[in-house]
Amino acid sequence: MGRERFHRACIEERKANKTYLCYNINMNDAKEEIKSRLAVEDVVGQYVELKRAGRNLKGHSPWGVDKTPSFMVSPEKGIWHDFSANKGGDIFTFIMEVEGVSFKEALEKLAGQAGVDLTKYRGGDSAVTKKKVRAKEALTLATKYYQACLVRNKPVCEYVFYKRNLNRKTVQDFKIGYAPASGKALVNVLQKRGYTLDELDSAGLLNRFKSDLFKNRMMVPFIDTTGNVIGFTARILDKGEPKYLNTPETILFNKSKFIFGLFQAKESIRRNGFVVIVEGNMDVISSHQAGVKEAVATSGTAMTEQHLKALSNLTSDIRLAYDGDEAGVKATERAIMMAGDLGLDLTVISDYHGAKDPDELIQKDPKLWQEAVNHSIPAVDWLLSKYEENLNLRLAPDKRKYSDVALKLLSFVKDEVERRAYEVKVAKKLDVEVEILREKGDRLHKKLVESTTKKYYKKPKTEIKSDALKKLENSLIALQVFGGITKTKLPFDLPDDETRLAELELIFARDHENVKNPNYEKEAAELLNRYTKELNQQKIVTLNAELETLSEDDPRYDEILKQIYDIQTQLSML
Repeated sequence: MGRERFHRACIEERKANKTYLCYNINMNDAKEEIKSRLAVEDVVGQYVELKRAGRNLKGHSPWGVDKTPSFMVSPEKGIWHDFSANKGGDIFTFIMEVEGVSFKEALEKLAGQAGVDLTKYRGGDSAVTKKKVRAKEALTLATKYYQACLVRNKPVCEYVFYKRNLNRKTVQDFKIGYAPASGKALVNVLQKRGYTLDELDSAGLLNRFKSDLFKNRMMVPFIDTTGNVIGFTARILDKGEPKYLNTPETILFNKSKFIFGLFQAKESIRRNGFVVIVEGNMDVISSHQAGVKEAVATSGTAMTEQHLKALSNLTSDIRLAYDGDEAGVKATERAIMMAGDLGLDLTVISDYHGAKDPDELIQKDPKLWQEAVNHSIPAVDWLLSKYEENLNLRLAPDKRKYSDVALKLLSFVKDEVERRAYEVKVAKKLDVEVEILREKGDRLHKKLVESTTKKYYKKPKTEIKSDALKKLENSLIALQVFGGITKTKLPFDLPDDETRLAELELIFARDHENVKNPNYEKEAAELLNRYTKELNQQKIVTLNAELETLSEDDPRYDEILKQIYDIQTQLSML
């Protein structure tokens, strides 16, 4: 792609309101320079304890899915592969996977470690890039200024350390500070450091009168996943409104994407395999101090699919700590609707022992909060119980209302076995035959699919690849590239990416390290047979999911049934 076409493409993306970082063709040079300065074993070694195993290094999976070391690093080739989690790549893919960040964020993080100046390689609008850099610098200085103001103000220290019951480590970890009541205290400090009012406005630090946005408030920075301050949430100390004031949308801060506390929580989430989503930022801070460091919040906005996608990069175990009021019920409903296609395991933390929220429960007894987190219940069960609270299931009209909301909810449960189990449970509560309930569910499901107001429902993906399928495919391609097979024809294109080839070589070495006199042709034929079976089984899953979205009089219904029958016939012959 030529430079002009590339820049036109960037402009089109900007028009579509997509978040991106526009790179020019020299960005590959930046990657190579970073790689030349950072050894893969040093980057991975920050997260995984590695031990020498011949020419390679070996350790336990950072995702905690292996009992024996299955994580391998090749210093010679600059790549890694996790055989238990079926992931691999270079230092950039490692940071993306382990931190749950985008390539842009991984690149910036590693560039910082390597001491590489990305502005030499970055294309696009240099003015916008400079504005972002200045905004980050201003916010960093503002954070330090607020921290210094907290230390110097005894009444505020008493509020933070005694009334809010925060300890010194928590205050340091979350960079908590204090904004003075003076109208231009921060503006004056930053202007002396060379920042203009326009730059401070871009950082979200000014009100409409060009003075300090935050006054006489406890300041808690918004920190992104790479450790940069991108804004603030501020709690008023005296009486007044609003109780909490957040940074507005800026060139750095986007509330629909930002997750409060994720920077401090991501290591615990990755290590322990779950995340707790609470409603308030102070709930997050109190939870971390109480030992539940997996807590995060969506910071004053409803949960979005972008939030869930970001968390799904770290774990599939999502625990919701919402209030049991109407707003909490609606939020849980939305979460279930959005989580269906992401394969997430949603549960609800509900036993607050009379406290109104996690923060209040923690003040009562931190151990009670820890126990509550460990005894969450499936989100669907929690919601069904909430539906029952305001209904009398002995009355026919209430039975109808209950079945309506329950079936709508269950339509977003993607696992067929799980959904069928809930249908039996609901039918038993309503004292009706499960077939009757399913017939009604099919009718409601059809309306949901056809409705123009559906927001979260999506058609099944055309292809579903299981971990088993990916592992078989990797082993087959590795055999094809390094095993020299000629008789067995494989349905894969040979990769030409150096990192991918190096990863495949590591897979090949691992698969055959203890095999004497290997017969690669025979192994390839056996693996191909297993791959074909697994692929066909996945096709049946996809077709069944698509079948559920159709009525029996749809012309595609019989066509899909025939496809399923043909695939099942092929499977019986393998």
